[in-house]
Formats: sequence, C-alpha cells, structure tokens
Amino acid sequence: MEKECKSTIYACFTSYIVQALLNSFLPLLFVTLSSQYQISLSRLTLMIAVNFTVQLMVDMLSALFMDRIGYRVCGVAAHIFAAAGLILLTILPEVFPDPLVGLMLSTAVCAIGGGLLEVMVSPLVEACPTKNKESMMSLLHSFFCWGCIGVVLLSTLFFVTVGISHWKLLALLWALLPIGNAVAFARVPIYHLIEDGEKGMTPGELSGSRMFWILMLLMFCAGACEQCVSQWASTFAEKSLGVSKTVGDLAGPLCFSAFMGLSRVFYSRYGEKIQLERFILGSGILCVISYLMISCTPWPVVGLLGCSVCGLSVGILWPGIFSIGSVAIRNGGTAMFALFALAGDFGCSCGPIMVGTVSGYFGDNLKLGILVSVVFPVAFVIGCLVKRRMTAAAE
Repeated sequence: MEKECKSTIYACFTSYIVQALLNSFLPLLFVTLSSQYQISLSRLTLMIAVNFTVQLMVDMLSALFMDRIGYRVCGVAAHIFAAAGLILLTILPEVFPDPLVGLMLSTAVCAIGGGLLEVMVSPLVEACPTKNKESMMSLLHSFFCWGCIGVVLLSTLFFVTVGISHWKLLALLWALLPIGNAVAFARVPIYHLIEDGEKGMTPGELSGSRMFWILMLLMFCAGACEQCVSQWASTFAEKSLGVSKTVGDLAGPLCFSAFMGLSRVFYSRYGEKIQLERFILGSGILCVISYLMISCTPWPVVGLLGCSVCGLSVGILWPGIFSIGSVAIRNGGTAMFALFALAGDFGCSCGPIMVGTVSGYFGDNLKLGILVSVVFPVAFVIGCLVKRRMTAAAE
C-alpha cells in the first residue's frame, strides 16, 4: 500500500463495515420490533423490500450523478444518511400512527447511504495508487464479512448483558461509526479512476459492449450465488440440525460470512501468485459443488459444511468481477461500477426469492429450492468460459 493513500484505504475499509452494519443490524431486531409495535413478521418484511428498492434506485442514479458530484461529497453524504437512518429508527416509529411507516422511512434513509457506499467505495479503492489492485479489492470486500460477524456478535453481547429492550441505545451507539467515518471522508485524499482530461464511458456507451453484458451477467450470478445460501443459512441450520435460532444464526450465517471473508483475505495475501480469472472459474465450480452438498446429501452435517464451502467459493466472485471489469473495459469509470452494483443487487434479490418460492411450492423443501438454484453458479461458470473465449479472440 502506498503511503499517501493509507488513510483513504482505511476509510474505505471502515465504509464496508458500515455497509455490513446497515445490512445486518435490522434483521436482528425483527422479532423485537414485531412484539413491541404489534407488527406481524410478514408486514415487517416490507422493510426488506424498501431496502432493496431504494438501493437499486441509488445504483441506477449513481451512474448519472456520482462523477459530477465527486467521491468526497458522496462519501460524506453516504455516512450521514447511514447515521441518520439509525437515529431515525429510534424516533420515527413513535411519531406515526402506524409504526411500520416510521420503520420503513428509517430503512429508506439507511438504504440511500448503503447504496452510495456500494457504488463509490470500490472504484475509489481501484483508483488508489496501490501495487496489486486485485488483491486490495479482495481485502476491501473482506471487511464486509468481518463487519457482519462483528455486528452480530457485538449486538448479541449487548442484548445478553444490557437487554434487548434497550435496542434503541444500541442503534444510537452504532450510529457513531458512520458519523466518525464521515469526518474521515471529509479529510482523506481522494483519487479518481479517470485521469484529468479523459472522460469515462456513459451507460449508453457501455451498453454497446458485448464484454460489458457478459460481466453484467457474471455480477448478477455472483449476487445470486451468494445470497441464495446466505439468506437461508440460518433456517437451513435450524431445520437440518434441529437447533435453536441463536445456534442456527451462529452455525449458519456466521460460518458462511467467516469463510467468505477468509477466501477474500487469502486472495489479498497470495493474489500476486494466482491468475484471477482461473481463481474465479475454480471458485464458480466449487460453488456448484457446495450447492450439491447442501441439497443432495442425506447427512445434515455435510449440508451445513456445504454452507461454509459456499461462503468460501463466493468470496472472490463480486470483488473479482470488479477487478476484471476495470482491466477488460478501460475508462468504464464510475458508471460501470454503478451498473455492476445494480446487477449484483438484482441477483442478491432474485436468488433468495427463487429459493423461497420453489421451497414453498414443494412444502417448504429448502433443499429442493437450493438444488434448483444451482442454475446460478452453473450460469456463472458458463459466463466465465464465454468471457475467456472472447478475450482470446480479441488478442
């Protein structure tokens, strides 16, 4: 890491912890919010829909305005929105006659911050003058995994020691993290993907590239591959092992996140010795194997091991496609990263929905839902092979 950009890199690492906070904290409160405000869990899922919809809108709009406004303004604004959403979470449910309206508005404010972070942090790190950008990108994304683990563990510790009835205090304490990083973003050096005098590609120009669409497919599949298992890991652990929800959360999502983080740290450490496209292809094949372990084995422990293997396999997919895109499409700029984030988020939504829909149709058969969803890692592997042929043909 170059000396002059250390503070920028550290601020970006913290941004991914903030992103993990926004995605991991609210689900921990669903049962409590349902009991406190007399809202059914089915109605509370509207918060998830709001989060997904707002983030997609921010992804789309960012391709148009982020380069004009600049990374610094967007970085500070993203953290302010994140902190404001957490603070409003403790206020707005008491203001509206229907507490769900206040919860949804708070979620929307958080989602604006999360969407901005998702679009701007990766290109900012890519623009920093580091020696091995692929390794740095992988390390950056590992902080999302460690952030998820940290938020779940620290929040659980707070609930056990202080009491879950004081969740509003915890929300205010967590808001200090984005506030502090907003101050950091106001001061750190800011770098740009596009050199002075050059112009990044517009969404219209990108859409004319076949390579861009292959990479968009890979990003969509990467998001689906990750969330198909991640979103259902706790339920799978509870049903297959017959354990409590607390144990299921620890055995499922936390193991998944830990192995995903380890995969990203591994590549950041040894990336200089590994060809990225081969590593991604191998990871896609391993992902197919993990889905089959989860869905086809009669032994619950092997199925749970498959969840961990899946986390290991998907770790490099999202950051790896970002790095490959930067090389394959020169001057793609912020618009390319924003559209990649859009495709990835769309996959993150479609994957779990497909698992849930298929499972529900066949009597809550979660294994069958995962088995049908193997189409996503298979499509990812095929996309990698097509991308390799296109690259070879162009040389």
